[in-house]
Amino acid sequence: MITHLSHATIYVLDQEEAKNFYVDKLGFELKTDFTMDTGFRWLTVSTKDQPDVEIVLMAIQPGFMFDEETANQIKGLAQKGALGSGVFRTTDCHATYEELKAKGVEFIAPPEDKFYGIEAVFKDNSGNWFSLTQPKEGND
Repeated sequence: MITHLSHATIYVLDQEEAKNFYVDKLGFELKTDFTMDTGFRWLTVSTKDQPDVEIVLMAIQPGFMFDEETANQIKGLAQKGALGSGVFRTTDCHATYEELKAKGVEFIAPPEDKFYGIEAVFKDNSGNWFSLTQPKEGND
């Protein structure tokens, strides 16, 4: 029986830049940063309020997962913002938007009122985009 999600993967163009973005700009916690004998780097972060769910910042490179042609195709898609997406929650979308914008986070859309709450949309340094949402009262 599956009990819960423990890890989710985001493909990144540069793991060091991604680590700096997620830790320094978004305020995530670094969970694991380990390079194996094969050169494969296992890099994970999590939010402070959900430490049991780790985000794997996975380099797009040839190896056991992809051949070189596939890795290059995936890099191209990542650079166009076609791969990653997700939704992060906040208790104050406007304040978080201002805080992240001041740290250099690139926003695609500023906070807007939606039927489900307030939403802003931003990109990471690998082209992945994310919604930042503040649910309406009672929509938790």
